[in-house]
Amino acid sequence: MSTLIRKLISTNNAAKPVAPYNQAVVADRTVYVSGCLGLDKNTMKLVPGGAVEQAEMALKNLEAVLVAADSGMDKVIKNTIFLKDLNDFGAINEVYKKVFNKDFPARSCFQVARLPMDALVEIECIAMTGDVKTVTSSD
Repeated sequence: MSTLIRKLISTNNAAKPVAPYNQAVVADRTVYVSGCLGLDKNTMKLVPGGAVEQAEMALKNLEAVLVAADSGMDKVIKNTIFLKDLNDFGAINEVYKKVFNKDFPARSCFQVARLPMDALVEIECIAMTGDVKTVTSSD
């Protein structure tokens, strides 16, 4: 039986974890990215502004982690977005569609009672590595 590799991802190009977890783990060709906050990687503080600014930074952190895992935003298959206030849903969608503007990944979005560091937004994802071909299937 062959051995599968579990690769732990760490990059200085994104904010470091705020608790005992890895930025991402690659299992075979699947990347599991931990929740990314809108943290400035240099100060480890939430960026000023509101949910929009935090979502923009969270997506930048997410992208940096994906690149470190030999993946990219175009290889994301599932995103999960956690919001402190679901009233920010529309504004977050505007930020989101600047990054994910075609061949959209699957996604869910939830309002939660509280996020680490009292963040307004947290985004996690599952992605693929290597060559990925996108096809569309419809009835």
